[in-house]
Order: sequence, then C-alpha cells, then structure tokens
Amino acid sequence: MLTQINGLHHVTSMASDAQENNAFFTNVLGLRRVKKTVNFDAPDVYHLYYGDKTGGAGTVMTYFPFPNMPKGHRGTGEVSQTVFAVPQGSLGFWQDRLENAAVEGISTAERFGEKRLNFHGPDGDGFALVEVASDPRTPYGDGPVPVDMGIYGFHSVTMHLRDAAATAELLKFMGYKETNQQGNLTRLAATDGNGAHIIDLEADSDAPRAREGAGSVHHVAFAVKTKEAQVEVRKALLAHGVHVTPVIDRDYFWAIYFRTPGGVLFEIATHEPGFARDEDVAHLGEALKLPDQHAHLRARLEKSLPEIAD
Repeated sequence: MLTQINGLHHVTSMASDAQENNAFFTNVLGLRRVKKTVNFDAPDVYHLYYGDKTGGAGTVMTYFPFPNMPKGHRGTGEVSQTVFAVPQGSLGFWQDRLENAAVEGISTAERFGEKRLNFHGPDGDGFALVEVASDPRTPYGDGPVPVDMGIYGFHSVTMHLRDAAATAELLKFMGYKETNQQGNLTRLAATDGNGAHIIDLEADSDAPRAREGAGSVHHVAFAVKTKEAQVEVRKALLAHGVHVTPVIDRDYFWAIYFRTPGGVLFEIATHEPGFARDEDVAHLGEALKLPDQHAHLRARLEKSLPEIAD
C-alpha cells in the first residue's frame, strides 16, 4: 500500500464559456483565479485555475473552456460531483448566496452524517458544499466571500461507477481506507489527509455510460509532495499492473496519468514547483502565462482567446 498520497491535488473539468466560468468561480464561489494559461494540447483554449490564495494542493479547481462545447451527459464512469468544504454553520449563508445568484439545482441533503448543499455549475456541473467542524486550510479572503464563510478547498469527489469494487481496490492500494457505507455509497479516506482526502464511490449497474462534454470532469488529481515521491508512486503502480504515463512537466506541477477500472482518469501531481514559479503571489492569475512550447504563439493567442473581464 502506498503512503505518499495525502488527498486530492486538483480537479479538472470542461466548460463552454471562459467568461461565464471565471465569473462563477470568482464572483459566486469566491475563489481566487490563481493561473490563466492555455491547454498544453490545444493552445487556442484557456486553462483556468481557481483556488485559495496560493493555489495550494487540495484547493484547485481547473477548467478547459472550449467555446460552445455541448454539455456532457451524466452517467457511470465519471466524477459525478465535486464537493467543497466550508465552515460549520455556513450553509445558510451559501444557500442564500447561490439563490441570489440564480444558481440552478440547489438542494439540501445529508450524507454520512454531514450536512451538504448540492448545486449545479453553469454547464450543469455537479457540485456540493459540506460543513466541516475544523479544517487546516484558510479560505481565500480577498474576494466577495468573507473568509469566515469561505471555501477551504475540496472535501471530496463522488465517482459514479457501474461496479465500484475494482476502483475501491485500486484506491486502497493508493493508501485509502474504507471508512463507511450507506446504501450503494462507499466512502474511502486517506489516513494522513490534507482536508481533501475523501472519495465516495456510488455503484449503479443500471445507469448508462457518461458522455463527456461541458460540465464533465476530465480528470481528478491526487497530491504528492515531491517529484521523488511521485517517482516512487509511479514505480509501485507499474509493479501493481497499472498502465501509467511517463512523468510530464505541467509547469506548475509534475504529473502522471492512468485510467481506473471504472473509467475515471486519475492523475498524480506534485506540490512543487507551485503557481508562484512565474508570478508573484500578489499577482497570481492576472497575466496570460504560456508554456515554453507555445510562447511563439503569444501574439496570435492574445488576439484570438476570448477576453475575460475580472
């Protein structure tokens, strides 16, 4: 069993409009845009990152906003809900805030004894807020949401799967332990968690397969502190029979990828070097940053990429 992984690093999804996406995460949810760059494989498309003040591991929601992309169809083989942690007693504030912003899909629920507020993103993305009694992270406090009501970072993700058994076994190999079960839901948690260390598996053998599009999660990334730890994880996964990519430099972290038995794409990402490698912390997310291989496209991209009003 691996010991290097301590929870989520980031979650990456797809959207249909960059401005709408940016406004939702910064103006409605009150997160900070910590990086404005482009998709490594499709530089005509932004890659936007939102999180806490520095973009700490376990707080960062990222998006590829493909203009006018059709919405995805929910089903199995995907992350169906991304869940954020908020302070105890704050759900009333958040329900009023989301209703005033005309956010769709708002409903209250309880899972494993935790109060949660479900809602949809602009493209039908599945989200929830969960109250937690204590959290080691500090919400971003320089936006429209007061720090004492703000989002700490991720709480968990829910994976909707036809059969959860094989994915559960893989997560256990990755260092997660089963902590609870409720109907067709199985909860696993990393033992040395970073606050974003819970995975819920929802088994549903009768549901159709998901079809990816705007509002779909592209991949979920797990955190390791160093590149050396990532190499150790990669070697162990390969020895376990998992097909893993080579290490890829993503500028702000190093990444490896592999597909789970249930169909969800996993990534292992490092804390280092972080989002301040090419911008001061005070100015994160302000300028368009380009990977070296796309630097020669700057003049064209600055004209063609849609304007994002801050």
